[in-house]
Amino acid sequence: MRSLGLVGLVLALVIVGLLVKKQMSSLVPATAPAAPGAPAQNVREQSQQIQQQVRQSVEAAMQQPRPLPDDAK
Repeated sequence: MRSLGLVGLVLALVIVGLLVKKQMSSLVPATAPAAPGAPAQNVREQSQQIQQQVRQSVEAAMQQPRPLPDDAK
């Protein structure tokens, strides 16, 4: 009975490992430069660019008015 539980655990770990490997391989092209002639950015510049994009999207979301509840209309 214990060996069946151990086999199930190992099988689950193998499946999760394969899914993680697949996800990681699909992320590699996304980190490539957008244009072939554009210079490659280092990690710090990429991080700052992502932070700026998140900040802008949060600010844009904060500028939208909240919908009023039905009973307040």
